[in-house]
Amino acid sequence: MTITPLVPERLDSAEDPASLPRRDFLRIAGVGAGALLASGCASAGAFASADPVRGIERGRTKDGGVGHVIVIGAGAWGGWTAYHLRERGARVTLIDAYGPGNSRSTSGDETRGIRSSYGDRAVGELWTPWARAAIERWRLFEKEWAPVFRTSYFHPTGDVIMRATAEPFITKTLDLWKANNVPHEVLNGAELRKRYPVIKADDITIAITEPDAGVVRCRAATQAVAAVGGKMGVKLVISRVRPGPIVNGSMDGVILEDGTTMRGDSYVFACGPWLRKLFPYMENRMRVPIGVACYFGVPVADSRFTFPNLPSFNFPGVTGWPVLPVDSRGFRVRGAIAPPVPPVGTSPAATPAAVGPAAVGPAAGAPVAADPLQQDPDTSNRWASQDRIDGSRRFLAARFPALANAPLLETRACHYESSVNGNFIIDHVPGTSNAWIAGVGQAEGFKFGPVVGEYVAQRVLGITGDPKLVAAFKLPTEEYEKPPG
Repeated sequence: MTITPLVPERLDSAEDPASLPRRDFLRIAGVGAGALLASGCASAGAFASADPVRGIERGRTKDGGVGHVIVIGAGAWGGWTAYHLRERGARVTLIDAYGPGNSRSTSGDETRGIRSSYGDRAVGELWTPWARAAIERWRLFEKEWAPVFRTSYFHPTGDVIMRATAEPFITKTLDLWKANNVPHEVLNGAELRKRYPVIKADDITIAITEPDAGVVRCRAATQAVAAVGGKMGVKLVISRVRPGPIVNGSMDGVILEDGTTMRGDSYVFACGPWLRKLFPYMENRMRVPIGVACYFGVPVADSRFTFPNLPSFNFPGVTGWPVLPVDSRGFRVRGAIAPPVPPVGTSPAATPAAVGPAAVGPAAGAPVAADPLQQDPDTSNRWASQDRIDGSRRFLAARFPALANAPLLETRACHYESSVNGNFIIDHVPGTSNAWIAGVGQAEGFKFGPVVGEYVAQRVLGITGDPKLVAAFKLPTEEYEKPPG
């Protein structure tokens, strides 16, 4: 077992958040720097100062009690859960097999979009206000901690969704935005092309924009949240874990890879795709497909494809965003355009390359045979196949022709999780009253980290909250259809 102190790599001692004068973080929290230094924990954080989140209550537990909570998984949900537990006075140990923001984790990509356009989701009524609250939390995180770490995390790029017709995704998203008073615009094709001439959008008749949406540097932010938690007193342990026995309705510890049993009052398993490995009943209640993102280089001295000159974008089957100049990883494309279908009787090699429709793979959870090694986050290869890279290039040629021959700088691949009911799972480990599963982010979980972490902390510390949320996040009883073989 290795205990690793959480110290920001580029944090000068003079800028240590525990010794800062009354920064906005502490002023909003209503506690001075001395209190943070003395206790290792502020009574309320800047992240909790945003507008209240629907269904999340303030305050401590009903009986005022706290205790030792062990959080397994230091990704987006685990890190924010540890932060909010510590902020509410709990003693917290955060355990991860590889460390925050590692390359095997769901939070290990370089960037993630932060938006609230969920007209394509059955749970859009719930997710939209939570996503809006998350945007505000990320904005506050940027304000308070980016100067301390001397970098930037949240980039308010805005987001534009472009479609050939006003399909149900567009109309439902607009309905949800209006119901939640979300600032937005509706553009016709001509207005879109005038505003963003680098986008080839001849077939687009409608675009909707969310001006205060943005992009977060995912890996860096995950590590920063863990570092902030460390300064508050969260202890990080690098180790594998397996659940301990359940005795009289309670989990009795977790077992580390060296055989040590670590005991707490409560346990939170926020370990993403590893949930299937720790709890066998999760195997067919969730899927862990791998998503691939390509980062392309933009022309030298051409700022048209760099923040803040271009928003994040959404076409059918493809999303992406401009270069973020803080680290310039590249112009991000997630998704692809499929190769053209050859005419009947023609061999594929005889058919010239052309732009085809957006690639659509098997739906999440579809019963397809899969390589077992690729279903395991410890053994899966994280490469982008040439077919996927070619598909992303076809997209660039179709929508950003100036980047058609852009150099490929890097690719990133990570598992994401989908549940059989299409919603998050935040519920007790079956048969226990003190252990929790918190995960299955539906490829959208990162953005919700600041809000979900607060909600999980609330549940763990005894505040039940809105019964509709309890029901919505319950461990599903239904299962996916089992794949052949």
